[in-house]
Amino acid sequence: MKKILFGITGLTIGGAERVLVDLVNKLSSDYDITIFTIYPKGELEKELNKNVKLKSLYNKPYKELSKIGQKLIAPLKVLLFKNSIYNKKIKDNYAEEIAFLEGPITRLFSVKNERAKKIAWIHNDISKVFGQGIKSKIKKHLDSKIYEKYNDLVFVSKDNLEKFNKTYTNLNVSKEHKKVIYNYIDKERIIKKSNENIDIPFDKNSINFVTVSRLVYQKGIDRLIKVHKKLIESGYRHNFYVIGNGPEKEKLERLIKENNVEKTFHLLGQKENPYPYIRKANYFCLLSRFEGYGMVLEEAKILEKKIIITDTAAREAVEGYSNKIILENTEEGIYNGLLDVLENNKQEGKTRENEEKKEQYDNSSIIEEVKELIGE
Repeated sequence: MKKILFGITGLTIGGAERVLVDLVNKLSSDYDITIFTIYPKGELEKELNKNVKLKSLYNKPYKELSKIGQKLIAPLKVLLFKNSIYNKKIKDNYAEEIAFLEGPITRLFSVKNERAKKIAWIHNDISKVFGQGIKSKIKKHLDSKIYEKYNDLVFVSKDNLEKFNKTYTNLNVSKEHKKVIYNYIDKERIIKKSNENIDIPFDKNSINFVTVSRLVYQKGIDRLIKVHKKLIESGYRHNFYVIGNGPEKEKLERLIKENNVEKTFHLLGQKENPYPYIRKANYFCLLSRFEGYGMVLEEAKILEKKIIITDTAAREAVEGYSNKIILENTEEGIYNGLLDVLENNKQEGKTRENEEKKEQYDNSSIIEEVKELIGE
């Protein structure tokens, strides 16, 4: 049985992490699979099939590292000592070594090994994911050399591939070794988990919007709070529920208080099972400043929800999906778009769950594409 190694920063709750778990579970009957993480004990580890092996660089999860010291030193070690780490902790007789996320794991897996085919997965808009400062310029320079060490580059959307090519114009990787493979998700798992109970009651007399995202600048929760405030002041009763955690949590909590919307804008924190919340909502939203693809949109499609997004690369995820609304990617555009949604619901009296057109969801071809990439 062919030995495959996947690498990722950690199996915490996140889009790429969920995709990896679903993907390896599906592939594990045909391949001998190991996942290498930089940080162990992620929440999603327990969802892996028992025949998927796990190993880690460090013995503590990232959140348990001391803020000042270890959190700065740990990623720096990966960058400075990647050759020695790779040879001691990773190198084995794997036929394929797949770095499944941008950043540290991609740099680490780039170390030369003649026996292994190297594949790097790119999930985000590479032109924006590292920001615009001097730090981002250094990372882009370093990574231009890193990506050349891989046999194949895989992108989760056509937009990601296009942005990558514009960012790395002189990269020595041929066109035939850049592939687009959409994210695989276990449909049955999501439907089953969506039927579990939730720990908060939704307001049945108002429109309820749910979004699932990390609390980071990219996701635009700050401008969403401001839009929500304006809509409430205009007399449109509705609730926003945000599932997720992240470094902007305290800032967003302050913004909610400053705008006096504590009763209608809810930060629910991280949920291991967000699907019942998505299922019970009137609309699922992903109103980001930029996106790579927006894997959570696939989950919302499986649950046949009405979807509202901003005009980002996420539009590719809802192409051909009829129950969607795409808004201009500005604060004003979001306000006007949500105003229309609330006004339409008000006129039609739709304060219950919307009746959506049923659409057949099938992603079985994605597994075949992955198998073709890594070989039998």
